[in-house]
Amino acid sequence: MPVHMSTSSAGHPGRGVGLGLALGSAVAFGGSGVAAKPLIEAGLDPLHVVWLRVAGAALVMLPLAVRHRRLVRTRPALLAGFGLLAVAGVQACYFASISRIPVGVALLVEYLAPALVLGWVRFVQRRPVTRAAALGVVLAVGGLACVVEVWSGLGFDVLGLLLALGAACCQVGYFVLSDQGGDAGEAAPAPLGVIAYGLLFGALVLTVVARPWGMDWSVLGGGAELDGTTVAASLLLGWIVLIATVVAYVTGVLAVRRLSPQVAGVVACLEAVIATVLAWVLLGEHLSAPQIIGGAVVLCGAFIAQTSTPAKAPPAPVARGAAGTGSELSERGTSV
Repeated sequence: MPVHMSTSSAGHPGRGVGLGLALGSAVAFGGSGVAAKPLIEAGLDPLHVVWLRVAGAALVMLPLAVRHRRLVRTRPALLAGFGLLAVAGVQACYFASISRIPVGVALLVEYLAPALVLGWVRFVQRRPVTRAAALGVVLAVGGLACVVEVWSGLGFDVLGLLLALGAACCQVGYFVLSDQGGDAGEAAPAPLGVIAYGLLFGALVLTVVARPWGMDWSVLGGGAELDGTTVAASLLLGWIVLIATVVAYVTGVLAVRRLSPQVAGVVACLEAVIATVLAWVLLGEHLSAPQIIGGAVVLCGAFIAQTSTPAKAPPAPVARGAAGTGSELSERGTSV
């Protein structure tokens, strides 16, 4: 499945919109942990929280699934792949990995996904990527290591690391599948339909894994502690379903369609920074100096990557001569 590389000029108007959507998605995804942690501390199993998140979002998106039911016939593999990888796979592998290795290590391994996207593009599809985009990924991953303070606990459990790597690979699937058909114009699969059916497939898979029939449903009728303040558990669940899932996936997929998988993947690294800041403000989990520095490095890496990789545009006219224009030659000269 090809990952489409962008070829337009940096001033394409869709670029700013795509970047804004990607940042919005990172904020929405980043807020999920702050809302989920009080629910887990109140007595819900982490996998049950994931199931509630995905199943609730699937119900919200159900009308869109009915509207785009033609996708079941025309794009069954895409829908199943999105549900298995982008929804169920990422969540299940990540939560399984943190049961065996430190959360920081698992998060760092998972966010190797942007680098894996570039590796897929460069070495599997044999397409060029700019050196600046690659540098942005390196900076983002290095800064992320500081944000999660990976040196604070390295538990080299082989299975745990493999599960975290599985989450990273599933996240690559999220970016690649989100980009599928993005340059096909009117023939492209409706992104909202893909998300709706992806959530439905994901909910079915997670039902088998999480076994929600054993969940303590009474927790949802009570309250949960948010840094000393009691908040209704149902309110936190509503945030997780509507903002951290529905809004996050919709803005994320639309961002990939307007940018490219590798750029959107780097911007998505900001999720870890945003989650840390929100935990500082709302949960009283203070940031250390290395985390602040790391956050700045992640921001720098994301900025370099998105400003150096052109946004998508329709293919240029074929009849341009064998030599190509000066700008085309310049772009080739800055690719690796």
